[in-house]
Amino acid sequence: MKQILFVCTGNICRSSMAEGLFRKMIERDEKLKGKISTASAGTSAFDGEMASSNSVKVLRSEWGVDIRSHRSRAITKELIDKADLILTMTREHKRAIIRFYPDAKQKVFTLKEYVVEGKVDENLEEYNFALDVADPYGMPEEVYRRCAFEIQDALQKLVMKLKREIIE
Repeated sequence: MKQILFVCTGNICRSSMAEGLFRKMIERDEKLKGKISTASAGTSAFDGEMASSNSVKVLRSEWGVDIRSHRSRAITKELIDKADLILTMTREHKRAIIRFYPDAKQKVFTLKEYVVEGKVDENLEEYNFALDVADPYGMPEEVYRRCAFEIQDALQKLVMKLKREIIE
């Protein structure tokens, strides 16, 4: 079974939403069901915190996804080693993981970078914020909603990419 790990900063907003949404997507997809498992963690997470109330509210109201039982956890070597694919919410998260776990470099991507069909030039002088999912922490519910839709759009592309990989 392929293990996908979603990573953000505190593991209470973006990565918890990505994990919850993706879990529901793969449970409903006959080609991926039972072939992929998912988890999430944070680069600066405190273990045991609940998902943010706005994350919980938006996922439940928009998709019927319940992440009330989610508890945050910090990224560990064990999680890194267990994952086949690590998808971060920003390029800074990706850099942090590679800095602390250089052996994981080949399996760490930003979520958006992984699902784009073209190549991403990592050597660009200018930072490309389009590859990041902005942090909604502490913002109004509508910001969480936009963030969740942005994540969902990328996850739909991820599902399509994973299906193509299974067929090949």
